[in-house]
Amino acid sequence: MKLRLETAAMDALTVRLFDTIDESNMAWIIAADQALRDALGEALIDLIPSYTTLLVHYDCQQLTFAQATTLVRDALSRLTPAESQNGQLHEIPVWYDESVGPELPLVAQRAGLSVDTLIERHCDHDYCVFALGFAPGYGFMGLVDDDIATPRLKTPRRKVAAGSVGIADRQTAIYPLLSPGGWNILGRTAVPLFEYAKRGEPLLRPGDKVRFKAISKAEFEASGGDTTPMEERP
Repeated sequence: MKLRLETAAMDALTVRLFDTIDESNMAWIIAADQALRDALGEALIDLIPSYTTLLVHYDCQQLTFAQATTLVRDALSRLTPAESQNGQLHEIPVWYDESVGPELPLVAQRAGLSVDTLIERHCDHDYCVFALGFAPGYGFMGLVDDDIATPRLKTPRRKVAAGSVGIADRQTAIYPLLSPGGWNILGRTAVPLFEYAKRGEPLLRPGDKVRFKAISKAEFEASGGDTTPMEERP
């Protein structure tokens, strides 16, 4: 860990702990999150952890830039990684099918795998939730095995259905609501991520783990899943 502070705004600091993305970072990120919350107290407006950084938004009526910088440095001067990330493990059921996951055969072909083996590989890992962003409830997760990692689409879709599960490079994610997107879509889940986020209680939080579980079309429909095929790209 190499602590660096960067000015993000007149009332915000970026705390950079690492330069590369790794699942082992999260024990440090979670520990830093708690240490900064304790140190800044009521002067903290928001704190956003991510892959290698934390964004600290503080009340500039309570703290000057120099005071905020000193508090942050002092809080992290003796930081040790959290023994437990205290995150939850979420099992997310996914219907993997080309009608709702149009890149399923493409990703399998690129990896030199059968579609069934690709699905097994995608499900055979507990993915760390690194950060939330892009859309309410959208968790950036990883790291996907190098063998099945796939670059983003050159031409993004105008509409990606809510619940779509995709891969981009070594990341995987679930689209919480209908939106544009350029990830390789493998399947769909009926878990209503946007509904959790709308209540201010996102299901996925940094430090959580996600394991995908392949289910049948009948199971997907029984859980309220929408089987409408994905719209073709232009």
